[in-house]
Amino acid sequence: MIKKSTFEQIISQDMAEMWSALRPNEKRIVTDNFSIQNFKKNQIIYAEKDNPEMLWCLLKGKVKMYKNGIGDRVQILRLYRPVQYFGYRAYFAREPYVSSAAAFEPSTLGAIPMEVVEDLIKGNNDLAMFFIHELSRNLGGSDTKIVSLTQKHIRGRLADALLLLIENYGLEDDESTLKIYMSREDLANLSNMTTSNAIRTLGAFVNEKLILVDGRRIKIINQAQLRKISKFG
Repeated sequence: MIKKSTFEQIISQDMAEMWSALRPNEKRIVTDNFSIQNFKKNQIIYAEKDNPEMLWCLLKGKVKMYKNGIGDRVQILRLYRPVQYFGYRAYFAREPYVSSAAAFEPSTLGAIPMEVVEDLIKGNNDLAMFFIHELSRNLGGSDTKIVSLTQKHIRGRLADALLLLIENYGLEDDESTLKIYMSREDLANLSNMTTSNAIRTLGAFVNEKLILVDGRRIKIINQAQLRKISKFG
């Protein structure tokens, strides 16, 4: 059992952006309703068509949001890193989830019931603006991703995916190796292409000395050229 003081420390440090919008009595409400949950690699956090119940905050690890399309082909829609919030859009829309979320690796998440969050929003304009900002930022990112996935060629889409992984998860101490190890299938699902196309394009990038690949480890050799490929599609 985690002590209440420990909960407060975790929330105030890891959920600082939302925490700062709360009044003292509201912070007590959040602390009383806050829980910590651990997920194994590939474990589903919520599934498409589930009813939304929780505001999720990724505290440690990596999470993907994805959707099964035609023929059960998977499209990764968004990647989450600490500390980001997710799982609340469907609740505000009063509809079931239209996508699923799962842990990329062993992950620790904080959860607050959405009914509690909604009650707090009704009495706190700063908290309401926090969620408006989050939703607006995510919508802008989705618009950009739609253009990329529908108008760019395979090389541009894969370059986008690699740059997104750098932006979201960063690089190892060598300042070259991605801090996430992804299967070819996941890279394909992120880039809206078949796995075979992802493998061929990765091979082309290796031959052009843009990256090095060792199993699931990808080392970025020429980030500037990847950005050019991304820009021109």
